Amino acid sequence: MAANEMDVFANEEKRNLELGGHVGFDSLPDQLVSKSVAQGFCFNILCVGETGIGKSTLMNTLFNTTFENEEASHYESEVHLRPQTYDLQESNVNLKLTIVHTVGFGDQINREQSYKPILEYIDAQFESYLEEELKIKRSLFNYHDTRIHICLYFIAPTGHSLKSLDLVTMKKLDSKVNIIPVIAKADTVSKSELDKLKIKIMSELVSNGVQIYQFPTEDEAVAEINSSMNSHLPFAVVGSLEDIKVGNKMVKARLYPWGSVQVENENHCDFVKLREMLLRVNMEDLREQTHARHYELYRRCKLEEMGFKDTDPDSQSFSLQETYESKRKEFLLELQRKEEEMRQMFVNKVKETEAELKEKEKELHDRFEQLKRMHQDEKRNLEEKRRELEEEMNAFNRRKVAAETLMGQALQGCSQQPFKKDKDKKNFFSLPSACSLTSGRNLN
Repeated sequence: MAANEMDVFANEEKRNLELGGHVGFDSLPDQLVSKSVAQGFCFNILCVGETGIGKSTLMNTLFNTTFENEEASHYESEVHLRPQTYDLQESNVNLKLTIVHTVGFGDQINREQSYKPILEYIDAQFESYLEEELKIKRSLFNYHDTRIHICLYFIAPTGHSLKSLDLVTMKKLDSKVNIIPVIAKADTVSKSELDKLKIKIMSELVSNGVQIYQFPTEDEAVAEINSSMNSHLPFAVVGSLEDIKVGNKMVKARLYPWGSVQVENENHCDFVKLREMLLRVNMEDLREQTHARHYELYRRCKLEEMGFKDTDPDSQSFSLQETYESKRKEFLLELQRKEEEMRQMFVNKVKETEAELKEKEKELHDRFEQLKRMHQDEKRNLEEKRRELEEEMNAFNRRKVAAETLMGQALQGCSQQPFKKDKDKKNFFSLPSACSLTSGRNLN
């Protein structure tokens, strides 16, 4: 019975009542405006394009100021993103503007992974916002939102179509961020060629399934202008902060020998259209699209990975505590399984290492024994050689002594030779008497 009553109450049409006088809730929009103005706004722009294509110049022209930006070189080994935040004020509205430059994009020989740092940066900003949302004590009121609201993709006006890098990068980014393609340095292309290039670019984007940002046409106040501007995509832009006198007034333009290109002249380029659509008409829609579409998609995927899900009308409601406990058990089981795998891997690795060490030890022992035998053989050979050398030295010493003896004797003989001659003479003269003595002795 209660269920039927609820159905009847749900199906009952809402009643419209007329007020008898002024109540005052019609000031709610004014209250929201005052609160928003007091709080301030944030707007984050991602500039994707090759080095030297004119990203910084366009940003300076777009906000009519000079941002401090370090000039990038063409020798970056990889792509990295450089965010810079500025506090701007116009009338009584404060804007915290963050401009993110892709330094080194398109400068590498291998550009296959050039888009990855950009995706990682966008996801990191989503993750930071999600972490703030999931905190127990949140401070989203004064949280600095760094989520990218718009990506200006700069297309080089060279060739007659998009580069493969451009198509791949925009395809990877279209589900993460609002993309507005712009043709940079449009003053380097003739008007007829520029029209053909625009048609070719849009045709390639559609054929490759790249979803770029379309200006909303639901609001009747801006439906007409947004609808006409959607047909002008991509915008062909020229940037310059140089003031040049044209006629009786000073305008921002680029001066050439043949004349000048006026930045704010819609016959020369689409800069005014870009500024009108980006800042003056659709800035809040870009912020809403970022939160309601791109961030919600990221948030949903993250929560589904964590095990959370929405209940269907026909299914039973689930408990957050039960979901947490179930997810925790799954995590602990997975952790235990990985720990067991790591332990088994460690044991196998230790066994393999021990086997390798034993093999190395055996090789070292065999090598030691071989060296030991070689050492003994060399030692034995050295002993034999030493013995032979000692024998040769002894024989040499004997010969030396004999030679010295003979030489001494020869010297002594030479010194006694005169004395022997005199003695021989004396013996000669006394020889008869000696002979007679001898003969007489013999006779006796």
